[in-house]
Amino acid sequence: MRRLLRTVILLLTVVTLALTAWTQRHWITTGVGNSKDSQIRSGPVPDLATYRTLSADLEQHRKRLGRSYLKATDGPEREILLSQTRELLKMSLPRLMRCWLGTPWDFNGTAHEPGTGKVACGYFVSSVLQDAGFKVEWAPLAQQASQNILGTFLSPEKMRIRVGMAYDVFVNELLLSGPGIYIVGLDSHVAFLVITASNEIRFIHSSSSSACCVIDEPRERSDVVRNSEYRVTGNLTASNEVLRKWLLGERFRTQTR
Repeated sequence: MRRLLRTVILLLTVVTLALTAWTQRHWITTGVGNSKDSQIRSGPVPDLATYRTLSADLEQHRKRLGRSYLKATDGPEREILLSQTRELLKMSLPRLMRCWLGTPWDFNGTAHEPGTGKVACGYFVSSVLQDAGFKVEWAPLAQQASQNILGTFLSPEKMRIRVGMAYDVFVNELLLSGPGIYIVGLDSHVAFLVITASNEIRFIHSSSSSACCVIDEPRERSDVVRNSEYRVTGNLTASNEVLRKWLLGERFRTQTR
């Protein structure tokens, strides 16, 4: 009799546990799903709405400053306007770039705006510059080797090519070049390089590494730059000619060789 009672109690316990698990199955599976979703959402998310707003606002500033530049009657007045333009682009370009964070990378990606598809490194650079008001040939520029992309904006003497240079030496040389918005070309890659007034260096690019998306890296964690044998750099915002052409809406002819 006692054995039968123990058996009944054991069976009731098993049934109770089974029913509890059944009634809570939705909560358990939803919880697991939400945990995974949270991990996905914890990464950066492309921000198309902000991107379009920033692009439109920057275009208004460009037109206003351009009109003032044309009306300026002397060199010093134009220098002041170029200085204002430089600071505007140093502030605005990184904000546009970061709207792309989380946009997937693909070697053949041609997305024109954040989160609208996959984007290769060259198309990321070309799209940001075009949407910032630079009159570039979008696809031809994106398809060029990194040195040609830089050469579209800067003369050879304003570019710096380094081969086989130790990474720490390269970084120190960059810091001596001063703050600004740079383009950096690597062995088989192109990226934006932002140096702030406080000497912080950020590499913002569409990366084919483990992240496989547009990322913003500090210099300490940018292995793609560290491991590259070839590096070519140029500071777009340090060039008065680049600033002038941007202000006046002049076209940048793509360098192809």
